[in-house]
Amino acid sequence: MLGPLRVRDENTYFTLHAQKVEVVLTVLLIRADHLVSPEQLMREIWGENLPRRAAAGLHVYISRLRKFLKLPGASGNPVETRAPGYVLHKGDDQIDAQIFPELVDVGRSLLREQRTDEAASCFSQALALWRGPILGHSVDGTGAKGPIIDGFSTWLTEIRRECQEMLVECQLQLGRHREAVSMLYSLTAENPMCEAFYRQLMLALYRSERQADALKVYQSVRKTLNDELGLEPGRPLQDLQRAILSGDMHLMTSPPAMSDR
Repeated sequence: MLGPLRVRDENTYFTLHAQKVEVVLTVLLIRADHLVSPEQLMREIWGENLPRRAAAGLHVYISRLRKFLKLPGASGNPVETRAPGYVLHKGDDQIDAQIFPELVDVGRSLLREQRTDEAASCFSQALALWRGPILGHSVDGTGAKGPIIDGFSTWLTEIRRECQEMLVECQLQLGRHREAVSMLYSLTAENPMCEAFYRQLMLALYRSERQADALKVYQSVRKTLNDELGLEPGRPLQDLQRAILSGDMHLMTSPPAMSDR
C-alpha cells in the first residue's frame, strides 16, 4: 500500500487493473479484520453521487476481488460476507501500511531512550517500505473519493513526515551532518512549508562549515513563506539565523531541541 497497490505471493507480485475493484481492496485492507458496510464501500467508490445500480455494481466488484485473491488449492477466501457487510481476514499475511507505523513507534521509543543509532536504523527501515506516493493513483483525485482512504492516506503521510524528521534528528545527533544535507534539500523541496526541515538543513549546513549556505536557506524559506502565506519564519528559525550570524559555537555540539512527540 505504500506505493502502487500490489499483492505479493512469495516472489511474485500481482496488481489489479480495475480501479473500482482496487478501491474496494484498499478499503478492506485499511479495515482488515473489521466489518465494512456496503454503504461505506460505495461511498469510497462513487462519492456522494451513487449510480442507480450501485449495490449490484458493488457485488460484481466483490466477486472480482475474491477471484483475484483466491489462492490455487485454497478452500476459503480472505473476503467474507458478514451481515451487514464484508470483512477481509488478514490471517498471517502482512500489510506494509501496518508495519510502517509500528517501526516508527519502535524508533520513537529508542530515540527517547537515547539509543540514537538504533533509532536511526529503525526509521530507515520504516522509510524503505515506501515505493512511491501512497496507494499510487488510488488517491490522486481521479479514483477514490471517500473519507476512509483519504483519511488513512493523510494519517500515513503525516507519520512519514515525522519519521523523516526524526531520522534527520538522529543523523545530526550522531554527527552525520553532510549525510543529512542531501536528504534535507530533497525534503525541503517536497515540503516547502515545513519549517522543521529548513531548521534542520540550516543546522546541518552550519555544522558542515557552510555558514553562507545556511543563511541562504533562511532567506529562501523567508521568501517562500512571505510569497505564499504572507508570514515571517517562526521563532525557532529566526533564533537559529541569529545564532548562525553570530557564529555561535554551541550550535556545533548541541543537538537540536526535540519536540515532545
